[in-house]
Amino acid sequence: MKQSLLVAALVAIAVSACGKQEAPAPVSTPAPSVQEQAKEAAEHAVEAAKEGAEAAKESAGEAVDAAKESAAEAVDAAKETAADAVDATKEGAANLVDAAKEHTAAAVDAAKEGAAATKEAAGEAVDAAKAAAEAAVEKAKEATK
Repeated sequence: MKQSLLVAALVAIAVSACGKQEAPAPVSTPAPSVQEQAKEAAEHAVEAAKEGAEAAKESAGEAVDAAKESAAEAVDAAKETAADAVDATKEGAANLVDAAKEHTAAAVDAAKEGAAATKEAAGEAVDAAKAAAEAAVEKAKEATK
């Protein structure tokens, strides 16, 4: 923009110097000086920087929100996994208790059957001992006669 104004001013000066003399044109508002143009450019740069900072702030806020949401989802997933693990552990423990009860009941039944068999065998042994004792007594009586 500065160059076009400069070129326009030079062309105007060259035309007026080479051409016939005319009444000077009414003075319009002077072109902004370099300092004014620099000031305006600086103001635009400051405004652009403000807009950029605001956009960066919004982006950072969105990134933080996304991170929070992701972390919340991860925590929920971890809770769900932990709950599943607890449920599986409870189920495994219940199955173990049931199996232990079944094996204990089987062991008790086997012990009862063993005790009954031992009792029966002991009874048979007592009967056999009685019979042997009676036979020995009879033989002793016969021998003494």
